Amino acid sequence: MSSLRLKGMTWSHPRGYDPMIACSRVWKERTGVEVDWDKRSLQDFESFPVDELARRYDLIVIDHPHVGEITDQGCLAPLDEFCDPEKLQAVASGSVGGSYGSYAWQGHQWALPIDAAAQIQAYRPDLIGAAPDRFSEVLELAAKGRVLIPMRPPHSLMTFFTLCVNLGSPCATEGPGDLISAEDGAAVYDLIARLMSHVPDDCYGMDPIAVFERMCAAGSPVACAPLIYGYVNYGMSGFRPKKLAFADIPAAGENGPVGSALGGTGIAVSAFSGHIPEAAGFTAWIAGSDVQRGPFATAGGQPAHADAWDDEAVNAATNGFYRNSRRTLDGAWVRPRHKGYMAFQEAASERLNRGLETGEPARPVIDDINALFAKSFG
Repeated sequence: MSSLRLKGMTWSHPRGYDPMIACSRVWKERTGVEVDWDKRSLQDFESFPVDELARRYDLIVIDHPHVGEITDQGCLAPLDEFCDPEKLQAVASGSVGGSYGSYAWQGHQWALPIDAAAQIQAYRPDLIGAAPDRFSEVLELAAKGRVLIPMRPPHSLMTFFTLCVNLGSPCATEGPGDLISAEDGAAVYDLIARLMSHVPDDCYGMDPIAVFERMCAAGSPVACAPLIYGYVNYGMSGFRPKKLAFADIPAAGENGPVGSALGGTGIAVSAFSGHIPEAAGFTAWIAGSDVQRGPFATAGGQPAHADAWDDEAVNAATNGFYRNSRRTLDGAWVRPRHKGYMAFQEAASERLNRGLETGEPARPVIDDINALFAKSFG
């Protein structure tokens, strides 16, 4: 057996780190190849340059909006050139929603999905009997002080994206041109502003983990987070004082829970690795059905493979997390991924929040965001 040792980088939450450790232990038993994992914060995960990580690690857990930038930098290996085609096809066929396709760019596959996520809905079943079906119901709960929503960038922009699609006006994913029409963008902005008038101001500094922690605290009155990237751990017994339940997003439009901004993670291989074939073999294995619904899910991961989402045991262990939010994942929307997108995402999120926090009217905010989007293709 091999005595090879690879280095991997993931993100520092039990959902992101624990399954990589557990699965790597199994991989070592099977192949003799060790994978040592480091972790970085969620904020670094969303913003730290992947090309710098690629010079230090063989395997990197990434999210799909970086794909256009990464491709331009040439820092990742195209997995379609190093993975078994049948195994790749099996991963593609089992992808939840658009997870697999979100890592495809300019004719190559740059990562394989191992974690599927989108903005879904979290609620406290001990405080409200069921999750709201309509966004109007969320506004009623918010007026009673029962709602939180993460608005720390980039989550504010993800909420904007989700509501745009749900209301029937999806944002552009290619340019140049406007992200959204001034009229449609203003309608979404005003809807978010209505919600924000009823929630604590510190939501602007909260990411999903901060919201979940407050919701799960003993004595918390918060019953609902209507648009939030799901973390399966919070649906598990014993993880926190109070257990959350998860559901499809509340519809603002007339087409049900569609349009949620896709998230999740994929596993990629550095183009600078001296062991690309071996690292690629690990990616195809950990993204496969047996591992995703087995050791990956058991260790607290949030699988990207449909076989795990459909598995009775996986759902039983997570309070039905997967089954209860599946329609949202299957109807999720893939945001732009071009080279200049990441800088746009940061700037647009900040501009959106500045307008909401200071009570600006919609039109100048939407005009500025459209200008930022057009500039991102320059």
